[in-house]
Amino acid sequence: MARRRSLTQDESALWQRVARSTRRLQKAHDPAADTRSGPVPDPGAPPVSGRQTSKASHPPKKMPKPGTGPAHGPTVSLDRVASVSETVAREPVRMDRNIHTRMMRGKMTPEARIDLHGMTLAQAQPVLSGFILNAHARGLRLVLVITGKGRSHPDDDLAPMPRRAGALKHVVPQWLRSGVLRPVVLDLREAHRSHGGTGAYYVYLRRRR
Repeated sequence: MARRRSLTQDESALWQRVARSTRRLQKAHDPAADTRSGPVPDPGAPPVSGRQTSKASHPPKKMPKPGTGPAHGPTVSLDRVASVSETVAREPVRMDRNIHTRMMRGKMTPEARIDLHGMTLAQAQPVLSGFILNAHARGLRLVLVITGKGRSHPDDDLAPMPRRAGALKHVVPQWLRSGVLRPVVLDLREAHRSHGGTGAYYVYLRRRR
């Protein structure tokens, strides 16, 4: 049977009808060649506006749970070391209350005084000890020890180990409460401003036996 090279009129009309009802297929997508991150949109899906695309590519941030945010974090307290003035003021009164009140108001005149200005710690300690022991031996009760307030240095705040201003002011109370001076010193207070204020100490001695 000979092979036909053309369609009949009916076959040609049928083919035209089939061709008109078909749609062109889109080019197949190669997953290996796609370098995009995130979900790949469906080629057949309707177009999405730029605003919606931006929201989809940036998921909403999770809100912190109540009570866990910075405003509800743990409270941090920074405890500071009490100053020497505060430490001395908190000590219990060991002397007569009426005498203590008069002394703190500057109504009592010290019977002797010593000025430790300009001395190093090594020089000041034996001088102070000799002065206190001598005053007690003489039967004196109230003496004044001048230490000075001490000068701060401009670069102290930036130094790795800031120097404490007024070394004598801080160490003299320790000397008066220890060693050979402890048995003869009854009470210790910062002086009234008329006698030097925070740069001096009232030292009230025990009565000599």
